Amino acid sequence: MGRRQKQTFDSGTKSVAAEQNGAMTQQNGGHIAEERHEQKVELKANLNLLHGIAIITGIIIGSGIFVTPVGVLVRVHSPGLSFVIWGASGLWSLLCALCMAELGTTITRSGGEYIYIKEGLGDFPAFVCLVLNMLIIAPVPPAVSSLVLGTYILKPIFNICDPPMIAIRLIGATTITLLTAINCYNVKWAAKVQVVFTACKLLALGIIIVLGFVEMGRGRLENLHHPFEGSDYSAGSLALAFYSGTWAFGGWNYLNFLTEELKDPNKNLPRAIVISILVVTGVYLLANVAYMTVLSTDEMLESPAVAVTFAERTLGPAAFIMPLFVAASVFGAMNGGTLAISRVFFIGGEEGQLPQFFSMIHMKRLTPAPSLLIMCMVTLVMLTSGDIFYLLEMMGFGFATIFAMVLASMLYMRYKLPDIPRPIKMPIVLPIALFIWSLILLSLTVYEKPVDSGICLLIMIGSLPVYWICVCWKNKPKFLMRKIDATNRFLQKLLLVVPRDKKSEDME
Repeated sequence: MGRRQKQTFDSGTKSVAAEQNGAMTQQNGGHIAEERHEQKVELKANLNLLHGIAIITGIIIGSGIFVTPVGVLVRVHSPGLSFVIWGASGLWSLLCALCMAELGTTITRSGGEYIYIKEGLGDFPAFVCLVLNMLIIAPVPPAVSSLVLGTYILKPIFNICDPPMIAIRLIGATTITLLTAINCYNVKWAAKVQVVFTACKLLALGIIIVLGFVEMGRGRLENLHHPFEGSDYSAGSLALAFYSGTWAFGGWNYLNFLTEELKDPNKNLPRAIVISILVVTGVYLLANVAYMTVLSTDEMLESPAVAVTFAERTLGPAAFIMPLFVAASVFGAMNGGTLAISRVFFIGGEEGQLPQFFSMIHMKRLTPAPSLLIMCMVTLVMLTSGDIFYLLEMMGFGFATIFAMVLASMLYMRYKLPDIPRPIKMPIVLPIALFIWSLILLSLTVYEKPVDSGICLLIMIGSLPVYWICVCWKNKPKFLMRKIDATNRFLQKLLLVVPRDKKSEDME
């Protein structure tokens, strides 16, 4: 937004805050007003190291490892080479996450990739990041995950037929709304939910791994006798398998969205990242060993849900617990994503690249309720789309584009600002190598999926006129400014939200 628009909005913001505080003073003898004065309206650092590990691990381990861990196997055609790809994907994710840890401890603000791109490359690339997040990266995964959740909750009930789609969508919509309510009410509640459900999914994977090793102990090794037989070593197959593997590790960057809410981020951010990715890599490798011990390559490729097929072969009548574990895993991943990515839009509002309403915080709960509610509505719209899985395919290109911009920003800041404090500093060769490989992956994606990547590119190009109208156009008409001001005042009163104190002080 332009400076004039900010000034007009600010006046409305302060008057609404004053009205709300005055009303509370009259009703409660001034006690609430005094409490409001003593406690700043700002995001609190409520997340510790365990919460950070639970958030990253819980987001990374979603439905994929339970439902479709064949994305790598279908490309390389052998268990041995798929293990290599899984290990390489974990190493790649760890190296990428270490670069994000450097940026997160150098720029200690919430917002993740958005704020790093803005600091390094400027306003318009950061706005493109916001647009991609709002239209594709933020709403599509929870919408798809909610469909998976609904399917596996209903699977034990409709065991001889497919569950009706309307019931699946109703469960999905209820879950999305419930998670939004939890995250709006209390960040600590959301963090505790994340810890509990991360423990549930690790327990489920632990059961799979133990059962796999029990079968190995009984001598069931025929599927692993020739692990590299029939491997496809072509460049295209290896690249696409690697792309599928790295996609399964998606979510390692989400704790960077919550830097301001993490206690001692200089220590806890890198620790949480390293511990989480090492745990996930180990769990993924062991789970795949277990799957391939019990199931042949053909059986895995034909199974619609590998974990369920595995449970049917090993647990017998108790196999019904696996769909419940899958549902718990998906619920935890959705909660972590909701907690983290809403902060991108919150910071975008503070930076003036989204309406200021996005940057509001609930006066009592101290949570970014407007951003959470808007993300909830967009996700519910995505839930009704018939092309939701097609949209999911576009996410790979969108995220790869954002991460390439992050690496470019990191390299530019290394050149432009070499002396700023960097509590963690990676060797310069690492971001250079990752940036080159990101460009290669983008090129392969354009070649393999020209339609998906083309739509994503059109969204990026289309964001230019929106950026000019909403951000660059300074002198908007007065009647438009009055409408914006009135809308903001109404929404503030409706939801009891105000700018955080730090921002208000800066504007004064």
